[in-house]
Amino acid sequence: MSFFTSLSGLQAAQTDMSTISHNLANVQTNGFKKSTTQFADVIASTANMNPSQMVGSGVVVKAVRQQFGQGGFTQSSSALDVAISGDGFFIVKGDEKSGNGVAYTRNGSFQVDADRYVVDAQGNKLQVYPVDGSGAVVATGLSSTVSLRLPQTSGTPQATENVKLGLNLNAGSPIPSDNPKFDDTEYKFDRFDPTTYNQSVQTTVYDANGNALTLTNYFVRETKPSDTDATSSWKVYSFVGDQQLNAGDDPATMKQFELKFDSTGKLSEPTTPITFMGFLAPGATSEQVLKLDLTAGTTQVSSPFSLNSTKQDGSPVGQIEGVTIGDDGTVTASFSNGDTQALGKVVLASFTNNAGLRQLGNSTWAATGFSGDARLGEPGTNGFGGLMSGAIERSNVDITEELVNLIAAQRNFQANAKALDTASQMSQTIFNIRS
Repeated sequence: MSFFTSLSGLQAAQTDMSTISHNLANVQTNGFKKSTTQFADVIASTANMNPSQMVGSGVVVKAVRQQFGQGGFTQSSSALDVAISGDGFFIVKGDEKSGNGVAYTRNGSFQVDADRYVVDAQGNKLQVYPVDGSGAVVATGLSSTVSLRLPQTSGTPQATENVKLGLNLNAGSPIPSDNPKFDDTEYKFDRFDPTTYNQSVQTTVYDANGNALTLTNYFVRETKPSDTDATSSWKVYSFVGDQQLNAGDDPATMKQFELKFDSTGKLSEPTTPITFMGFLAPGATSEQVLKLDLTAGTTQVSSPFSLNSTKQDGSPVGQIEGVTIGDDGTVTASFSNGDTQALGKVVLASFTNNAGLRQLGNSTWAATGFSGDARLGEPGTNGFGGLMSGAIERSNVDITEELVNLIAAQRNFQANAKALDTASQMSQTIFNIRS
């Protein structure tokens, strides 16, 4: 009988060492939870046996129990890395192709896949509660969760219709046509020749699809004040991209419009915005009409040229620029046009008996009858832990503790092996007795 008693001790010690080795192997695995081996003694007895003379029959592994204590945190530069400080598990779902169902994890290292879903390293999608525009949850329960997906754009594009500029034109600017370069030839404006104009101003405008276009206005000094006329004038040539805008219904004569200033440098003409004839934006099928208003804040004084104000009423479609996860689990995306959008709220799950969860590998678990059904909630409420964005929970394995346990398990194994050897020697001695 002592052979089998020692054998059970060897097997139990071997299981203990395997468990410790598994813990040590995963000391750097994010979200990993260590396990401990629990033993129970084996007693074989009958009702008529004297309790004071009972001898045990060895040991049995009662359970390899997971320990769900909090692991340490590692800081991360990724906004999609998030750790749970306290109780709870992230909920992830596999797609139909992988065949994976609902799983639970403490590893909050997430990334974005090719379809813009937020997924873990195995491609399982992070689950969130749907929210309205204000970020309030609109549906709860496991069946109501949705896979978190980042949108590409936000907002509705608006074509630019009105542009307002406020600027100062230097009263001392020369007249380009007086340049000796044009003595022998007729002066002709050329936007690629800076000697044919005094200043230029570029303004970003948008077409009906939200695409950015560049409106460039070139200012050319035409006349200066004289003894008989105290006013001065400028010509303005306007282009959107490579298309020159017509400031009237006669393309031959209205390639430009005129600005006039009085003796004080105040703009006297025009007194209303300039309406250009329609132009075709790249890829557009209908013309876009644009108005340019220079009546507010445009002056001509003896100071350097300056652009004092600019405003246009178009808007592009916002491209996603970043995403954040708040302490309460709210996922918010920000866009290039200044929009922000709440995408959902991270869902956490808890169980009556965490040790009853079935390990799936990759720091994920599945619910079982021993763990009980998942109870869902929002971070920081009803006993659920809060979230820490930009952090990852490490393994909860303590190397020092595991090495001490490994030494103890090794000694247990050696002791049982010695007991088995001693029993063998005793049997051999008996076999060698001669009558």
